[in-house]
Amino acid sequence: MKKSELKSFLDFKAEQYNSPEFIETDPVQIPHQFSKKEDIEIAGFLTATIAWGNRKSILNNANKLMDLLERAPHDFVLKHSDSELEKFSPFVHRTFNGYDAKFFIKALQNIYLNHGGLEPVFTRYAEKDTLQPAIHEFKKIFFELPHLSRTEKHVSDPLKNSAAKRINMFLRWMVRDAGSVDFGIWKNISPSQLSCPLDVHSGNVARKLNLLKRKANDAKALKELDSSLRRMDKADPVKYDFALFGLGVFENY
Repeated sequence: MKKSELKSFLDFKAEQYNSPEFIETDPVQIPHQFSKKEDIEIAGFLTATIAWGNRKSILNNANKLMDLLERAPHDFVLKHSDSELEKFSPFVHRTFNGYDAKFFIKALQNIYLNHGGLEPVFTRYAEKDTLQPAIHEFKKIFFELPHLSRTEKHVSDPLKNSAAKRINMFLRWMVRDAGSVDFGIWKNISPSQLSCPLDVHSGNVARKLNLLKRKANDAKALKELDSSLRRMDKADPVKYDFALFGLGVFENY
């Protein structure tokens, strides 16, 4: 397939899957339950954090988290008491357990009270054409409170060669404002700075389309894929996540 043909094909597929129907089966439906900016951020961040494994399980457990947050994520994060946190103790999604959930609530409280919120942290450390160093700095801030070291595995670090799929997905949700899936509520970061949420599906399709040669789905592969996608659309490269993911998951491409 010629480069121009490939771009036309992926533009078409990106538009096809960036639709309201996509929301119905995707974890992004969880933050779509809210309208307040901070509620969307917190619901999105927590949902993205547990977005691995069976999709039905992800949705069920993300909804359980929203119930535990009393359907008011920002208000609960800011005002909760230690005794109110105890109801999170039985929570579990794969290796993300009740202790992790309770720490995440405390860490989010610290970020909103002492660092201005999620958006300012990422904005502060964003670089011109990438947010990967900002993810690294965010992780340091997120874990500045006392915690068990095991909990750190739930926030990936690109500078340790992780593709950081889930947090890149969260950033896509917050930053992109094209179409009906993503929210576009973060105005201080450009879609041009985003990286594709690289997973097994998007990675396999990218390799079949010669957008990616590296075999491992790691930070080096992400950088390679980012370069390929930016050549097709420098302003909004991550729109192609819809095409790659849709082709892989829904069409077994």
